[in-house]
Amino acid sequence: MHAVVVGSGPNGLAAAIRLAQEGLEVTVVEASEHPGGGARTSELTLPGVLHDDCSAFHPTGVLSRFLNSLDLGAHGLEWLWPEVDLAHPLDDGRAGVISRDMARTVSSLGDDGDSWARLFTPLTRHFDKLLDEIFQPILHIPDHPFALARFGLGAVLPATMMTRRWDDEPARALFMGVAAHAFGRLDTPLSSSVGLMLGTAGHVAGWPVAKGGSGAITTAMVSVLESLGGRVVTGTTVTSLDQVRELVGERPEVIMLDTAPDAAVRIVGDAMPARISRSLRRFTYGPGVFKVDYAIEGDVDWLNDECRRAGTLHLGGTAPEIAAAEAETVRGRMPERPYVLVGQQYLADPSRSAGSVNPIWAYAHVPHGWTGDAGEAVTAQIERFAPGFRDRILATHSRSAPEMQTYNANYVGGDVSAGANTAKQIVLRPRLTTDPYSLGVDGVYLCSSSTPPGGGVHGMCGVNAAERALSQLA
Repeated sequence: MHAVVVGSGPNGLAAAIRLAQEGLEVTVVEASEHPGGGARTSELTLPGVLHDDCSAFHPTGVLSRFLNSLDLGAHGLEWLWPEVDLAHPLDDGRAGVISRDMARTVSSLGDDGDSWARLFTPLTRHFDKLLDEIFQPILHIPDHPFALARFGLGAVLPATMMTRRWDDEPARALFMGVAAHAFGRLDTPLSSSVGLMLGTAGHVAGWPVAKGGSGAITTAMVSVLESLGGRVVTGTTVTSLDQVRELVGERPEVIMLDTAPDAAVRIVGDAMPARISRSLRRFTYGPGVFKVDYAIEGDVDWLNDECRRAGTLHLGGTAPEIAAAEAETVRGRMPERPYVLVGQQYLADPSRSAGSVNPIWAYAHVPHGWTGDAGEAVTAQIERFAPGFRDRILATHSRSAPEMQTYNANYVGGDVSAGANTAKQIVLRPRLTTDPYSLGVDGVYLCSSSTPPGGGVHGMCGVNAAERALSQLA
């Protein structure tokens, strides 16, 4: 039996591997000249300086049962951790941090530290069971109902309401910064869910990076696939099901689409039932990103010492500032001070540097499809908490929201989450159905981040879709 997977992001590769494990002959077809989707690494600024093209930090990757089952270490993947996993600086010089050492986090949050620990410590105790539930479609019979219920009680709250449990800004801003990974309004139901999930993941396993760059994850997964007899074909854009069949010389039993829903509609065409096509056309995309990579001389001289040790930083100021900025981007307006993520991956992985020249990874949340230049706004946010940063810059490389879509067609309008994380789409992604991977055509499935459980380098969208396909073949 044959299977074709369109798209070689982590979900496409995970689907391909799972199908190959069951004996299918698998071909992965990728439009780019290089596999990986968002998990690629390039010399974007200066020779020898390695920058992650999109995905950079991998709390869900290191915790993914499927990825761990592949023994990716035997295929060259090595996870590395910074001394501090995440820091959120404030204008007064303080910073809240997330660490695998809960005591370090508690210490950074002053009088709110104990309250933070009371929220997150119970979630860490059974996080493996919780992930088993979260990594499935929302509509399922839970195997661990108590773990899911404990998480759900907080997850349903707006992030702005969750922050009221703390009295001071380090804890409030720290949580809001993590919650902002949802790319959406933070005053709506379920907007606490991402903050709770990623915050807990940080305490359990940290926010590690891949040695040599996120592209190493792709290289390892391709190696696993090839060891199972699969192959990856690059530089080929798929536009129809007929083209898929021509690529392998026959009609494959399984076709997996690691694509955005709009691309799936185009590829499947009239074979897709009209009701499903209409639903997928109504799928909405969220705010985009404007990405800036810097090559700098030496280290960033952050005002807060913990920030100098942090692999990841969230820059946005106070919790109200972040909530306001995110609301602006959702409304299609560019905030003066956007929410900015910064990566100092080289602190854990010096192989990314060239002598004393180090890579700094950053992006700002911007309105969907925004065509403007946010480079100065990103630099200003870093300078805000690390005066003198500009003087260390040797070279820059940037991608606007539309250019992010050019880099990866799944990032519609620059949306690297592959779909708006509204309350509706968190629960019902990509459409109202108990079978979110089905496209209504025998043997054809959607397996991208637009399906449950959503964004992140964990491969579970692909695995879930592959399991669905295998169940139909049985």
